[in-house]
Amino acid sequence: MTDSLTPGPLELHGKLWLSAGGRHLGGPDRIALLAAIARHGSITQAAKAVGMSYKGAWDAVDAMNNLAGTPLVERLAGGKGGGGTRLTERGGQLVAQFRRLEDAHRRFIEQLGRNQDAEGLPDIDLLQVMNMKTSARNQFLGTVEKVTRGAVNDEVVLRIVGDQRIVAVVTHESAASLGLAPGTQAFALVKASSVIVAAGLEGAKLSARNQLAGTVARVVPGAVNAEVTIALPGGGTIAATVTRDSAEGLELVAGMPATALFKASSVIIGVL
Repeated sequence: MTDSLTPGPLELHGKLWLSAGGRHLGGPDRIALLAAIARHGSITQAAKAVGMSYKGAWDAVDAMNNLAGTPLVERLAGGKGGGGTRLTERGGQLVAQFRRLEDAHRRFIEQLGRNQDAEGLPDIDLLQVMNMKTSARNQFLGTVEKVTRGAVNDEVVLRIVGDQRIVAVVTHESAASLGLAPGTQAFALVKASSVIVAAGLEGAKLSARNQLAGTVARVVPGAVNAEVTIALPGGGTIAATVTRDSAEGLELVAGMPATALFKASSVIIGVL
């Protein structure tokens, strides 16, 4: 009698992911979402097509837009036929490129599975991935523009997508161990709960070191809190978690000007 749990021959499997500057950009699931957006012209229909929630789809799109350094998805203004969502030219190029790489990756895995000599295999540099998971809702990839040494801490200015700046305060030890210096590629993490949303700040003086101005992209209300996403110039976005009362009191609606405020001490800096 043959044991049904007896293992069969080992098989080699692999999964392709894309990265932007060493940061995880997306794999088959996110590329499928982009392709569905191109096909349906609606993020609602695209989310349903790939089995993703509406909020999850927008979170994925925001992450890809931020990390790619240029918008991959854009909203269409409403009109006679209503608004919609579509891929930018860069987004379409990314989907096509991923499909080509996916085919090359499949053939590469098949070759390894046949135990062929590794010499002459396709260049695998394109398949290298650095995948980091973090609880911070906002993740920005950028380049260190300036480091100002202080008595105890250092101030680091990071240039991100859309030529925006994020300022962080880190200890001397952290700046040294991370090797932070002008030109260094780094990323900034900011929790949504650390971000304050403000409207009508013209002429106001505030202590928050970071003030990123943009327009409200969407407001997702919850039982107690609301998640507010602000679109920044250049295609980036930043999310904030505010109380539902605050969101209603500010009368936040898509398209209105708003500013995301957060302290330099609320920013975590990391390097690749």
